[in-house]
Amino acid sequence: MSGAPSAAALNLRSLRKEFGTHLAVRDVTLDVAPGEMIVLLGPSGCGKTTTLRMIAGFVPPTGGDILLDNESLVGVPAYSRDIGIVFQSYALFPHLTVARNVRFGLEMRRMATDAANARVDEMLRLVKLEHFAERLPRLLSGGQQQRVALARALAIHPRLLLLDEPLSNLDAALRQEMAREIRILQRDRGITAIVVTHDQGEAMAMADRLVVMRDGGMEQVGRQEDLYERPATPFVAGFIGNSNLLRGRLDRGGTLLTENDGCIALAGRYHAVGPACLAIRPESIHLGDPDAADARAQGTVMLGTYLGAVMEYVVRLDAGPDVIVRGPSAGRDAERRRAAGERVCVTWGVAVERLFDEHDRPAPIGEIR
Repeated sequence: MSGAPSAAALNLRSLRKEFGTHLAVRDVTLDVAPGEMIVLLGPSGCGKTTTLRMIAGFVPPTGGDILLDNESLVGVPAYSRDIGIVFQSYALFPHLTVARNVRFGLEMRRMATDAANARVDEMLRLVKLEHFAERLPRLLSGGQQQRVALARALAIHPRLLLLDEPLSNLDAALRQEMAREIRILQRDRGITAIVVTHDQGEAMAMADRLVVMRDGGMEQVGRQEDLYERPATPFVAGFIGNSNLLRGRLDRGGTLLTENDGCIALAGRYHAVGPACLAIRPESIHLGDPDAADARAQGTVMLGTYLGAVMEYVVRLDAGPDVIVRGPSAGRDAERRRAAGERVCVTWGVAVERLFDEHDRPAPIGEIR
């Protein structure tokens, strides 16, 4: 991007926001490297959008600091922060053409006409809309409008790019396509970016690192494989990849006693006793015959669903809860199809077993309290 400034570093320090007695964001501390794309992920009301709005300058923080290249943004008006923003609704001006929408921020900065024309042309080529310059937004598809909003945000050569649920108004197939395109553009141009989404698929596709938020705070920060393979809490295990969460009490000898006095034989051996939560991903569970030697629990197949490359089963364990099991539907690794009503066992290895203690902390083998 000709003339673009180098990517900026963003640092959040004990960022906090209170709305009356409600603590919407609590002590968020995060370091974002230049050129990194961070995705804030979590359910509605977790504080991710409020965090983004504080960075943008739309909402003043109650406490903490926001540093862009070591300069505090607290108290700096939104229009002076050199931040590009793509909104959920795109926020395009309906009476302006595509080119005029992209030019808007440049006009506000009083860029010379020739330079502004060249920048608009550059941005439209970047998002592959150079042939739509004179169209009005209402004549564009949702994906095209999203590209215009992105071009407008990038036209000012922002030090930081913020995207607030940028793909939520698109259908599923287009959402995946646009997530890939935004990620490629961001990486190729070395743009520092913060994305807010509640969709874990988008988050996994776009992020260098994920920040899972819950109740205003950060539950876990890490790469996709960190959060998927080593979730720090049952909440992260359930939110990223939708693990089966089985709560009960760990008995001596590595048995989890469920609430209805059922028994699940764990793959690992935990020497203490106490409340515990077992997290097992659907694709980590295998189905076998009820009398298999490595059975963790027995149950009954309630439903089998063909999902193309994957077969998904709902298995009601004799121990009480239902678990979701997924595996390949064809190929060398495909297991025998199971019918509804069939008796089966579920099994898994110690490497995929994730156990948490009564405080929702990871419980290494032999150390649960």
